[in-house]
Formats: sequence, structure tokens, C-alpha cells
Amino acid sequence: MILWFGKKKKKKELEEAGKAIEDEEARAAGAETGDAEGPVPAEPAPDQPPLPSDRPGVETESAASPDFGPASPESDQAPGPLPSDRPGLETESAADEAFDAEPPAPEPSGASETEAGPAPEPDPAPEPEPETQPEPDDPVAETKKPGFLSRLTSGLSRSSSRLAEGITGVFTRRKLDDETLEELEDLLIASDLGAGVAARVTANLAKDRFDKEVSDEEIKLALAEEIAGVLAPREQLVDFADGPRPRIVLFVGVNGSGKTTTIGKIASKLKAQGAKALLVAGDTFRAAAIEQLTVWGERAGIPVLSRDTGADAAGLVYEAVEKARAENLDLVLVDTAGRLQNKSELMAELAKIIRVTRKLDPTAPHDVILVLDATVGQNALSQVEAFRHSAQVSGLVMTKLDGTAKGGVLVAIADKHDLPIHFVGVGERAEDLHPFSADAFARALVGL
Repeated sequence: MILWFGKKKKKKELEEAGKAIEDEEARAAGAETGDAEGPVPAEPAPDQPPLPSDRPGVETESAASPDFGPASPESDQAPGPLPSDRPGLETESAADEAFDAEPPAPEPSGASETEAGPAPEPDPAPEPEPETQPEPDDPVAETKKPGFLSRLTSGLSRSSSRLAEGITGVFTRRKLDDETLEELEDLLIASDLGAGVAARVTANLAKDRFDKEVSDEEIKLALAEEIAGVLAPREQLVDFADGPRPRIVLFVGVNGSGKTTTIGKIASKLKAQGAKALLVAGDTFRAAAIEQLTVWGERAGIPVLSRDTGADAAGLVYEAVEKARAENLDLVLVDTAGRLQNKSELMAELAKIIRVTRKLDPTAPHDVILVLDATVGQNALSQVEAFRHSAQVSGLVMTKLDGTAKGGVLVAIADKHDLPIHFVGVGERAEDLHPFSADAFARALVGL
């Protein structure tokens, strides 16, 4: 569908930031509670006698006070002053009263801290953060922008006009009988949708509309729905922010399929999404491929690693992975030499590149994207079979849909191979490489 770099990583960063805010708020609430309850422990402990008579200094004097010597005649009339009236003890008693009054003193300050506690909280400000998500939840938001369907329809005009004109010729307000169903099935096969898909689509149409009068527009709508049903399981999101770093991605395909142009366009998209990538000119047999990839790298601001024409491609890829590790890069995007699926020696060289990358990372390559040329029609099916067997293909990109009437072959491939379709190309510009949408492609293919 689309290589949506960094979506989960950014989502994780947002979750971590939110958790940090919650922790900070919890700590602040705990601090406020501690300030409010802090003065309570300052009260005299139960085992501390509050009376001054129990204090050591007072005990000594009170014990000595009875020994005043023999009672004088005046003692009967004017007894000696009580300890509490003695000048020396007045100061001590005042000190004791001050001592007893000390614990409650902090209460006003604690109360003021509790009352003033909520005021200095600066944390509520980040609360609106969830409203400003960096990326939409819909990974195919680009396919729903105004003008996307018209651009895709324009790119598929050759394929859609062939199919749409055929449908209009067959259905001119006539009943959907056996004869028209057979004509429709032949039309779908001729449009490269494949015999299996054609038979299944016509059978499903017959269930609800057989022997009923239908128009060409009704057939187009029903056909688009059936085709979208075949393509929908191949509309999968692949997030290059997941998995190990650097993530190693090989681009494979036959000569002239558009690999170098495709890798340049995808690199531009990834760069715009924040990825740190390295382009590898692994097509060392063709000098023009090295120059072409270098131009795409300069446009996107992405470094390109290359060697002289005829150099060992496997060694170059090994060097690229080491460089990416040393520079802490996210992606290594490798352009490989075009090779025919029936040339065993070239396919063996591709297998060598895979073996070499696994010396550095046993799980590499993490993605193998097969670039298909729509102009070859049904021959694309055999290419998928061959490359899937030799290179463990993990996803597809179909290019040059604007230059052929055989775009329906993508439906046949989706029906036979459980592989995600990442992009479809309908032009030379970087923006002409569109993320794959089953509904949009189906409607464009039938001319809606």
C-alpha cells in the first residue's frame, strides 16, 4: 500500500510523552499531599512528657526545694514561693510554653501551600497534544485527496477505455442472459484480468442480476465492486520504521521494468517522511543506472553508494550495510541489476547478494520489492513466480500503467499471489507513483 515511515515510532513517542506528563502530575499531586500533611509529625511524640515538671532540669530543683532548713517563725505566715513563682522557673516555664506551642506553628504555612498548590501547576498546558497528531490514522489519506482518482483514471485511460468501451458495446439496456455473460467474460479475459477472475466475477454478477435489464453503468459499478474485492486483501500497510536498523530493502525485476526510477521515487517519499536512507547502485552492469540513481539521490538529498561498472554487486551491498551501521542510518535501499527470470546464472547472482547480506544480519534482506512492467501483460505472472522462488519477494510495485491497455493484469496477479501491492506508477514524475488503493484502482480500471 504505502511505505509509511515513522508512523508507529511517532505514535510511541507520543505515548511516552503522555506517560511522562501523567507521571509528572502524579508526582506533583504527591508533593502537595506531603506538604499538607507535613506539619503533623512535628507534634510532640506520645512518649515525650509535655509537663515541665517532668523535665530533668525541673526535677532537680523541685527535689531540692523541700530542704529549706528548719522552719522559721515567718515560714508559718509566709511560706516560701512555689516553684512556679520562682524567677528562675518563670523563664523556663515560658520556654516550655513556647516549646509546646511550636508544633502548631507550621500549620498556617502548610495550609497556605495546600491552598496555593494548584496555582503553580504548569502541566495542564500539554493536554491539547492528542488533538495535533503528526500523522492521520488513515494510511491511505493520499488516495482520498481531491483529484487523486482523476489522476489515476487518466493514467489508466488505455486500460479503462478498452474495458469501458467493451462493456458499453455489450450492454445497451439488454437483459443479463447467458449470451451477455459470455461476452462479458471474454472481455475481461481480453483485458488481462485472467480467466479465473473473469469466471468468478461473471458468476457473482449473475446471482443478483441474471435475466434482469441492466445498463452499462450498472455493470461498471458492479464490476468495480467485484474487482475491489479481489484487490482488497493486497492493500497492506508496510511501516519501514518497524524492525531492525538499518532496514535492508532490495529492489528486483527484469530489464526495463523501471526499478531505478521506482527506487528514486520511493526514496523521495521516505526522505520527506523523515527517514535517513542510503541508496546503493547495485546495478553495476549498467553505467546509466548508476548515473540515474545518483540524480535521484541528489534530488532527494540522499547519499548514493556506487562503484565502477562491472564491480561485484554483493561486495558493494556488504559495504553499504556496514556504512549504514556506522552512520546509524534507518534504511539501505538497494537497486539491483535487471535480469530475466529464465536466466539461471543471473538469478544465482541475486541469491549471492542475499547470502552476503545475511552474513551481517541473518534476517536480511528485510524486504524484497519486485518491480513489474504493466506493458508485458500476462508475462508479469511468470516473473512473480520466478522472483518469488529465488529472491523471496515480499511486495510488488507495478509501473508504466499509463502506457498500456494491459493494466488488468494486476488483478490477475493479486488473485494468484498473496503479496502486498505497495505502489502503482502512472507517469514519470515522483508524484505519479501512487500508494495502492483497491477501491480507487478498481474504479479507475472500469472507467468510473
